Amino acid sequence: MACQPRCVTRAAVSRAGPWKTDNERSNMSYIIGIDTGGTFTDGFVASDDGRLAAAKSPSTPPDFSQGFLNVLDDLAAELGIATRQLLEQTNYIIHGTTSTLNAVVTGNVAKVGFITTRGHADSISMMNLEGRYAGLGPDEIQNISRTNKPAPLVPRHLIEEINERVDYKGAVVAPFDEAGTRAAIGRLIAQGVESIAVSLLWSFRNPAHELRVRELVREVAPELYVAVSHEVSPRIREYARSSTTIINTQVGPKLAAYLRPLEAELRGRGFGGSLLVMQGSGGCVQAADAPRHAVSTLGSVLTGGIVGCTQLAEALGHRNIISTDMGGTTFLVGLVLDGQPVTTTTTVLHQHQINTPIVDVHTIGAGGGAIASIDGGGNLRVGPRSAGARPGPACYGEGGTEPTVTDADLILGIINPDNFLGGRKKLSRELAAEAIRTKIAEPLGLTVEQSAAAIYAIQNAQTADLIRKVVVNSGFDPRDFAIYSYGGAGPVHAASYSADIGASEVIVPLGATAAVFSAYGLASSDIVLTAEASDPANWPVPAAEVNAVFAKLEAEVRERLRAQNLEFAQVQMHREVEMRYTMQMAEVTTPVPQGELDDEAVREVGCRFEALYERLYGKGSGFADAGLQAITYRVRAVGALPIRANLPQAEAAQGEPQPSGSRQVFLDVQHGWQQARVYDYRTLKAGARIQGPSVVEAPTTTVAIPQGCSGTVDRLGNLVLRYTD
Repeated sequence: MACQPRCVTRAAVSRAGPWKTDNERSNMSYIIGIDTGGTFTDGFVASDDGRLAAAKSPSTPPDFSQGFLNVLDDLAAELGIATRQLLEQTNYIIHGTTSTLNAVVTGNVAKVGFITTRGHADSISMMNLEGRYAGLGPDEIQNISRTNKPAPLVPRHLIEEINERVDYKGAVVAPFDEAGTRAAIGRLIAQGVESIAVSLLWSFRNPAHELRVRELVREVAPELYVAVSHEVSPRIREYARSSTTIINTQVGPKLAAYLRPLEAELRGRGFGGSLLVMQGSGGCVQAADAPRHAVSTLGSVLTGGIVGCTQLAEALGHRNIISTDMGGTTFLVGLVLDGQPVTTTTTVLHQHQINTPIVDVHTIGAGGGAIASIDGGGNLRVGPRSAGARPGPACYGEGGTEPTVTDADLILGIINPDNFLGGRKKLSRELAAEAIRTKIAEPLGLTVEQSAAAIYAIQNAQTADLIRKVVVNSGFDPRDFAIYSYGGAGPVHAASYSADIGASEVIVPLGATAAVFSAYGLASSDIVLTAEASDPANWPVPAAEVNAVFAKLEAEVRERLRAQNLEFAQVQMHREVEMRYTMQMAEVTTPVPQGELDDEAVREVGCRFEALYERLYGKGSGFADAGLQAITYRVRAVGALPIRANLPQAEAAQGEPQPSGSRQVFLDVQHGWQQARVYDYRTLKAGARIQGPSVVEAPTTTVAIPQGCSGTVDRLGNLVLRYTD
């Protein structure tokens, strides 16, 4: 059943009329999205009769589950019901979690033992010669004296080689040494490993030996977590397959240790629905299934907003979007092209290659909690260090003493100290001023206000630079895109960084609560599962062989869909193949039509590859005479969940919007300090138009509208910013 929402937050309930009676509520169904960030945990709930509510609460490291539970309590309070009643009537909770990413970043991962083919123990140390430069930009790579390889994912004493060998055709050329493998497993267990990763040569062509290793481990230690490379990453190239499997094995036990008690606590509180976990690919899976494919959740906390953008863009008719999410810790940028999020099949984490489909999101440490400091050369820097949720910015009064972007925004008059998080948290201008004075202003010989303006300008420049890099490096012009700005801090800065890159307009999705937009995206997501297999061959491949590969992959994802134990409104299959010109080392992902293919359709896929190649690298850059090769086939299954959090229509405006007051603010260097009108978003209706300099205060964020910029409330309650001169 599709939702037809009528209200957004408790502050906007008047748009929808009164809540239902207790008897009417008993028949409701809910879906909930909860996004756990480094600073805040956001929640979004939609009922099947069309009601929406949002909540935002500080994250609670190191036990992030407490923040998750706190937000559930807040959502229930927003709806005017008990938490148990909300949980008893909830069909799905979709969770974007930082648990796996935080584990890798902090090094708090499981102690892993690694089993590989005899003679290949050093492959993860050699890193295919990629370790020194993987994930670095051109300038960093060129500065070779400052590049370093990361530490190996597994220390040498926890790596065991076994006698076995499968060739590139899948034929066994050296038999499996069962006794030697048992001894190797025993040595690892004796050293106290918490999990074991297995990556044998060409296992994706013949997995028999990897499967037998797993059986032997489970005979000795049934509870030990085991991951095998042909299931985690069935792709050619040994190092990336091994590193992906090891990282999966590092975080799998941690994810299970986070999700199992959380789900048990939810069950104890009356939750009878499905706990789903977001993946970096832009879709979710059952919590029970997530630890097996834990590496796929590394980007989960980054993708909810992108999914939300695609849903909102469909309603607004936008096809090309720059998604910008500025929270307390990071600033994230992703692209939506022709209505679909831009994804990548390989990512880099700490200079280690990871093979997993993921929404392509770029990030820098430039959130509201980004710390301003002076480097050794006397230059003002903003980020990447963050004050996080604890102690947070100095103005929070929680013990933080270092100045942050949020402190600067407060000093500049943009943020109202009495209306932060809808008035639930009071901010201290005095503490913010003291932090900026001692750490920035006095060392640089500036006033507090001048220092705050400098922090504001640097943060805006850094975010604009990241957007420009992402869009231009993808071969596009930022002026051809609309910017979507969300996150608690995003709308404060959106007009400034969008003007820098020349974007046509900025959409601040207040109609879906900007500061919890990622949580809205989670609640709008579907089950997404991926199956892939490398089968290198010259293209065109006979149609019968192509059909056989895709039939096998589709059967695999259909089985996984059945294992989710969910009902779907519909299931869609998407096919693709990674292709390249002969002798190249990088592939271009190329769509493949559905259904039974004939030889002509197979040849057409090759033509499509060449067109994509030239779009990416320029007209005439292809080299058809080299011949084409297919490397990896992939099927992505999307199981659409039957309940949707659709967006509400805003009430039409009657007359000109009236400000609630005014105050001195600093919104840009050109105009300096100005008297700006202040508007309460809750009083604004569809069609209302506001001229800058103005500030719009919403329950969970603040929108800055500089001089020369206007803001218009659209039919869904979003604030659309455009420069008029």
